[in-house]
Amino acid sequence: MHPIEVLERYWNYTSFRPLQEDIITAVLDNEDTFALLPTGGGKSICFQVPALIKEGICIVVSPLIALMKDQVTSLKRKGIKAIALTSGISYSELDTLLDNCIYGNYKFLYLSPERLQQPLVQERIAQMKVNLIAVDEAHCISQWGNDFRPAYNNIKLLRDIHPHVNCIALTATAKHNIVDDIIDNLDFVAPKIFKASFSRPNIGYHVIHTDDKLYKLEHLLTKHSGSSIIYVRNRRATKDIHNYLGARGFSTTFYHGGITNKEKQDRLQQWTDGKTEIMIATTAFGMGIDKANVKTVIHFNLPESLESYYQEAGRAGRDGNDAYAFILKQHIDEDHLKSQFLSTLPSIEYIKLVYNKLCNYFQVSYGEGENSQHQLDFKSFCTTYKLNASMTYNVLLALDRNGIIALTQHFNFRTKIQFVISNDQLFKYLEKHLDLNTLVKVLLRTYGGIFDYDTKVNLNLVISKSNLSETKVIEQLKLLEKDNIIKLQIANTDSEITFLQPREDEITINPIAKTIEHQHQLKHQQIEAVIAYINNDTECKSKQLLAYFGETVSEDCGKCSVCLASQSLANATETKTLSEQILKALEQEDLTSRQLLNQLKCTETLLLKSLSELVEINKIEITATNTYKKL
Repeated sequence: MHPIEVLERYWNYTSFRPLQEDIITAVLDNEDTFALLPTGGGKSICFQVPALIKEGICIVVSPLIALMKDQVTSLKRKGIKAIALTSGISYSELDTLLDNCIYGNYKFLYLSPERLQQPLVQERIAQMKVNLIAVDEAHCISQWGNDFRPAYNNIKLLRDIHPHVNCIALTATAKHNIVDDIIDNLDFVAPKIFKASFSRPNIGYHVIHTDDKLYKLEHLLTKHSGSSIIYVRNRRATKDIHNYLGARGFSTTFYHGGITNKEKQDRLQQWTDGKTEIMIATTAFGMGIDKANVKTVIHFNLPESLESYYQEAGRAGRDGNDAYAFILKQHIDEDHLKSQFLSTLPSIEYIKLVYNKLCNYFQVSYGEGENSQHQLDFKSFCTTYKLNASMTYNVLLALDRNGIIALTQHFNFRTKIQFVISNDQLFKYLEKHLDLNTLVKVLLRTYGGIFDYDTKVNLNLVISKSNLSETKVIEQLKLLEKDNIIKLQIANTDSEITFLQPREDEITINPIAKTIEHQHQLKHQQIEAVIAYINNDTECKSKQLLAYFGETVSEDCGKCSVCLASQSLANATETKTLSEQILKALEQEDLTSRQLLNQLKCTETLLLKSLSELVEINKIEITATNTYKKL
């Protein structure tokens, strides 16, 4: 079958995006292939199409569990057999899934690089008819890359097991030295290298200096109406800004790692379908989501790296229409950025301490714990051992990146209930507590043996059936427990930890110490690059981003904050100066700086500078109501 026929049959597309067909041809010619395709460039099609044409199964290595699940679900919907080996799979289930890959006519096996360490996985892969090895997020294999993961070195095992099978490495962000590192580490022979430009000519990149971010947010969303994403730093901010914008008539929802899976799916669907216009989210949102008509992406806080900013901003304008990427900046933001990402980088000694406490918290004995899973209430863990939350969270991320643990962040109530009184006593109790009737009846009708033994209860199901809020259900359950009606075990967890190695304390951590120190150096460089980018108001923003990724262009974009400010200044010089425009506007009525900003085509920085100068030379004054008045 020809690639275009496969594309039409399974994806309903009639043509490939730039470079896709050339990459697919190289893969079908059994060439080792490197593909650098920026966000939205359609990387997955580059290995999925040739794998469907070739006989056998494609092994896809990826560090992103959520993305693996999304791709497997998408393939299954197309009628393509695919499996993902994610965390939480028992040995017997793993055994069955791997057998299915050998005998069940499956076309894709997705797994993490950590899975390749397991002898059973290596043994079964050796028995498979592998047609292609695909390495997604390939920059993770390079020590110079963003999110370097030592476990990616395990991919060499696949090349040893199947030396005649070609490999494709794919990434969205990689500088020149990282590309060389990837090709070297994957032992590519005469590789075919494809690099798409990082240029996104339809996106205008803007850095806006403002002392009132919420007002500026309203202004931008009103001016650029359409599907939008607002990225914020933490979970609380998603809800606060959602409430703020909602009270002003905007159609919004919010998304972060602490809401339930059902809430995530529902909110994503509403936003994708256009029923909700604005998504306010932490950076947990966006990976693998391909909504073509996003008009505006706004970073309410500074991004942690230009790599992540490029990917997040690149979720705008995938339909090719004009789109906008804004960063809102206050003077204190640089200090906040350094404080959040640099001052909380943990030392090796602190990493050893937290790892030790984590093992003690879950009662993992020395030499044991490998592949054991545990529900973690992060706040409770930090409180128990009096640990700094930000630094401890960074320790968990470092342990996850370096293959010591697997960290899965989610929100979950694990609940067990047993009624400890007789039926008759229960109904006498309910006569005096009529408000508990609904909840109790839902529990009795849903869980048959709840009088006889501790019963696992799906709290979301109970909430749905009782039509009560989550808060009310928990409140009523605690009352029933207090009144000795039920025995209640309720654990509010926000993460799941899987220990990937047996506990050996310092011996576990020492081998990754140099890697972690190198990662800390890279983080410092990334933060410095972000600060340089937001403060450079003389060079085209698009040019700055392209230069960071090693591309040189001669033309300015003409639509970023720097280019527009330059044009505005030139226009003001040719006609009237900004000061003259301000004075003319104030002849009619007294105006606030916000009202002036809405009337005049200039940046907030230029306006405030001109206002300050006019006040100094007594051309205008500030009134008691904080408006500007012409003298």
